[in-house]
Amino acid sequence: MLEIKPPGKIQGNGKKLFLGGSIELGKATDWQRKVVCMLKDTDLTILNPRRENWGKWEQSVENPEFRAQVEWELSSQEIADRILMYFEPGTLSPVSMAELGLFAKTGKLVVVCPDGFWRKGNIDIICRRYGVRQSGSIDDAIELIKKELVE
Repeated sequence: MLEIKPPGKIQGNGKKLFLGGSIELGKATDWQRKVVCMLKDTDLTILNPRRENWGKWEQSVENPEFRAQVEWELSSQEIADRILMYFEPGTLSPVSMAELGLFAKTGKLVVVCPDGFWRKGNIDIICRRYGVRQSGSIDDAIELIKKELVE
């Protein structure tokens, strides 16, 4: 398993999994670390947007650090074989909801949206309308991804 975080170069010829969803620092748990640990014995490339050194960047197209982060995330999702998207209760995750809309028709998404996420109804309707697979937990989603990408 290879884990790549921004601004790292996206590389590798094997199957790629992007970890999308709640990151809101100070609110969201580091659920990405759990996924990486669960997949450590695979040959997957994990594209993990969670940065260790996130600054208080101005969220502007004119800010090169911010723009590079957003472009890295979009490029990663475009080349990923699967996108795991987790909407954690207690977070808002507006960017993740926008990305759900962008990639809903690609067939790449596996979504986990537990009860308690503030817009769960919207997420469920989008998933049903566009045939996006949903899992009840991160553990179940990882088992599905393993069957599709690893086995």
